[in-house]
Amino acid sequence: MKVTAVRSQKEGLKYWEDLPGEKTGSYDPERPVIAVNKELKYQEFMGFGGAFTEAAAYTLAKAPKDLREEALQSYFSKEEGLGYVLGRVHINSCDFSLSNYTYVREGDKELSSFDLSREDKWVIPMVKDAAGYAKSEIRLLASPWSPPGFMKDTGEMNHGGRLLPEYYQSWANYYVKYIKEMEKRGVPIWAVSVQNEPLAKQVWDSCIYTAEEERDFIREYLGPTLKKRCPGTEIIIWDHNRDVIVERGAVVLSDKEAAGYVWGTGNHWYISEDFQNLTTLHNLFPKKHILFTEGCVELTETAENAVHNGYLGSWSNGERYGRNIIGDFNNWSRGWIDWNLVLDEKGGPNHVENYCEAPIMYDTKENRLIYNNSYYYIGHFSKHIEVGARRLEISVSKEQVYAVAFENPGGDVVVVAQNEGSQRDMALVIHQEGINITLPEHSMTTYRICK
Repeated sequence: MKVTAVRSQKEGLKYWEDLPGEKTGSYDPERPVIAVNKELKYQEFMGFGGAFTEAAAYTLAKAPKDLREEALQSYFSKEEGLGYVLGRVHINSCDFSLSNYTYVREGDKELSSFDLSREDKWVIPMVKDAAGYAKSEIRLLASPWSPPGFMKDTGEMNHGGRLLPEYYQSWANYYVKYIKEMEKRGVPIWAVSVQNEPLAKQVWDSCIYTAEEERDFIREYLGPTLKKRCPGTEIIIWDHNRDVIVERGAVVLSDKEAAGYVWGTGNHWYISEDFQNLTTLHNLFPKKHILFTEGCVELTETAENAVHNGYLGSWSNGERYGRNIIGDFNNWSRGWIDWNLVLDEKGGPNHVENYCEAPIMYDTKENRLIYNNSYYYIGHFSKHIEVGARRLEISVSKEQVYAVAFENPGGDVVVVAQNEGSQRDMALVIHQEGINITLPEHSMTTYRICK
């Protein structure tokens, strides 16, 4: 068994350290084990990505050219970076915009004033530059945080509210306008979600849908409209937390007509780490897909994880990424889209001061890039698992150790193991062939087993 490995560990703050000394050959059967079964293969891997928010694009535009290029290369280059192939953009403003905005004038139900030029300032140039480093088209998911205020029962974009029924078709047409205008600019949209976090009434851009309202909007308006006018664009439902993903997904996907328009279900990580809910939804609707569409470490001024107390960049933030990525992949997720690609040193800008950490941050005061632990944790997966890989059956016989395995298209097996406890002496075994391994305390290790 020919094995290469790379490790990140808290002790000494080591990142991506190659491990040429891992022994091959026989293993100690009395050790706790990470066991991989290559006979059982599951979902196909789509890749990793992040969100091209206005905040991210604006922040990076302020950086010197060399730092801007470094950040994009660090994310999107397959050779020098994380090899991102997925992305997310927002339709209208989101909390990580400089302000509330839409693409139409107040009251324009016919959308005759539709104007996407605001995105030409920062977002679209960032997407195009990223695609250059990826050397391929980035598969983009577009999500709305809120329709224009005049289309809602509250008359405003913030603080929740609902889409008024008389605007259902106009709002479906809005998606088409957005997709067509992005295509004109050379930025194709792979998929749209119906609504970002449709169960959350936020102080920022937000809109509430019940599961039944989401189902009916897809079945009667959005689905038929996209099928007719943007037939290559997929639809993703829910786009919210794992806690009630089964109940929300089931209402839409059990309706045969609505489900016919739906590619799959998106999930976020806030509130819940109920990873098994993804498997439950998959078992109910095995032909539909699951995709992680947002997650970040929140940095509010009032919470215990505020910027000023050292939580920003802490090792536990990286471990949260690793644990959630492993948990989602082991429960049928096909890919992973992080939240903001780049933020400033405060975790913004954000028009309601809802600050967050990003894997790469640009310190506008020190004029430097900050690489947080999450960047390296993501790399343990994205730099080694190839698009088209298939997940393999895996089991771990030790608490606080989490692991996932994929077989790449060329036949190599990648095993990523995270240890959140003290040092573990274990064995990595694939079909009765294995090696003894050591997982240092609070570490992440990627093993690549070559054919």
